[in-house]
Amino acid sequence: MISQNVQNIVEKIDFCCKKHDRKTSDVKLIAVSKYFKVEDVKEAIKASLTNFGENKAQELDNKFGALGNIVKWHFIGHLQVNKAKYVVKAADIIHSVDSIKLAEEINKRASSAGKIQQILLEIKTSDEETKFGLNDSDSIFKLAEYCSASTNLKLLGLMTIAPFTDNESVIRKSFSGLRELKDKLNGRGFGLTELSMGMSNDFEIAIQEGSTMLRIGTAIFGERIYN
Repeated sequence: MISQNVQNIVEKIDFCCKKHDRKTSDVKLIAVSKYFKVEDVKEAIKASLTNFGENKAQELDNKFGALGNIVKWHFIGHLQVNKAKYVVKAADIIHSVDSIKLAEEINKRASSAGKIQQILLEIKTSDEETKFGLNDSDSIFKLAEYCSASTNLKLLGLMTIAPFTDNESVIRKSFSGLRELKDKLNGRGFGLTELSMGMSNDFEIAIQEGSTMLRIGTAIFGERIYN
């Protein structure tokens, strides 16, 4: 099932990219494997996927312990400062940096590990109370400046989660807002290249609005069973 799902989603992404005049090679597919077993990840690897996303520090630590760096690991969930040590050990890219305090801890842990940690800033582009991320310009610019000046951090771009809604205009506003923020930051010389936005239900809009990283879980692994 996973193998067929991967083929289906890859074909849909390719179709969307061509439809919106994007290169498929410019859009990275990240398989969100949270709550799924290592065996499921292995099946997705057999289906040619190489990038996997996890939301929980402990689950990432466990899967990294089982599979190591045969794939690229992305940490995409809210990260508590005291869990940064587990994530820095495993993650190629951390998508959810949302405070200077967290960035300081990641930089410290990366320095100890002799690693340059690639990161994205998490931006809140909706009014939903359950969402994390920065939403005021001053804080965003200060954090971007801190990360860019840190010796063991490499700031690649921005991440957001659009509201879960059928209203396409609301979703589009979330994604276009992130793209415009990237352009604004690049106008100040930050040189950002990545936009992590778009999931199983809204990835076509994300592609159209410039996403470079899609975080797809359900369309690959099926519905999650939450304990």
